Amino acid sequence: MDVLHAAGQALTTLRARRPLIHQITNVVTVNDCANATLAIGASPTMTWAPEEVEDMARAAQALVLNLGTLQPWTLTSMLRAGKAAAKAGVPVVLDPVGAGGTAYRTAAARELLQEIPVSVIRGNLSEITCLVQGRSGINPGVDNHAKGQVTAALITQMAQALGTTVVITGAVDAMSDGTQSLLLANGTPMLTYVTGTGCMTTSLIASFAAVTSPFVAAVGGVLSMGLAGEQAARKSQGPGTFHQQLFDSLYSLQADMYASLGKVWHSYE
Repeated sequence: MDVLHAAGQALTTLRARRPLIHQITNVVTVNDCANATLAIGASPTMTWAPEEVEDMARAAQALVLNLGTLQPWTLTSMLRAGKAAAKAGVPVVLDPVGAGGTAYRTAAARELLQEIPVSVIRGNLSEITCLVQGRSGINPGVDNHAKGQVTAALITQMAQALGTTVVITGAVDAMSDGTQSLLLANGTPMLTYVTGTGCMTTSLIASFAAVTSPFVAAVGGVLSMGLAGEQAARKSQGPGTFHQQLFDSLYSLQADMYASLGKVWHSYE
């Protein structure tokens, strides 16, 4: 597919430009997010202080807002950074970790969406469903508790409802900008045995968003994690060695692998 070729081309551009990716993210996964950003070829900065996030967001080529370990002061930083990024034309990628679990977390995610023009939202089915429905109490943790398979029709409707590019990661990964949609079947069950692979995928999407359109960035980031996960699983003996191999596999990805190894489950335009 053309979008898979475009994702491979974006990888080449990304590695040539080495864009700065500003990330206000999850303290549980911050180191892995930084290393995944480096492995794919971008440059991370994990700058959170409210006093400096606006300057950093303006200087970056993409911004990640991750609600994983949400605090009042991190929400303040996210709002300041997001608004500064928007004014500077810097794409913003939102990861609404655990949205739907509590009223506070749900309200924070919705406030960010109301105040900031987000380029891409990446979450699991529970989290994205919560944002579309605007209610909490349907997702008690960071894991996906929603049942059923994401279809091209469903992801398209969700992207249209939220007015931006939406990514739902799971056994089959789905992405849509409301007009074009794609389901990909790359990946491995081993990705569920290492914490932070979703957060890392968000960092990868932001790295691609620095050099290409939101939809291609969604495809590039998701497919990077899927392909790297497959490679790492073949070389590992369990979660520990898989975690180590995952970064090596991200680093070793080549542009032609996206079109040749990408497993398109379904596409819609």
